[in-house]
Amino acid sequence: MTKVINHIREIRQQRGITQVKMAEDLQITRQTINAIEKQKYNPSLELALKIIDYFNVSIEEVFYLENRKEKKG
Repeated sequence: MTKVINHIREIRQQRGITQVKMAEDLQITRQTINAIEKQKYNPSLELALKIIDYFNVSIEEVFYLENRKEKKG
């Protein structure tokens, strides 16, 4: 089974943004951010797009398929 991996925690921490601040800005709960960062929950497409817009990065910088990364590297 292919797993979606994300770099949300790394990007958020590099920018000095707390889970609470990010959750407030995206109008979701801190628990949702935590679950996404721990790979326990995949965000909806709408939320994923909001996240990449929030960070102003490409989707590939935040999300990737685990098996696809392995084939590349």
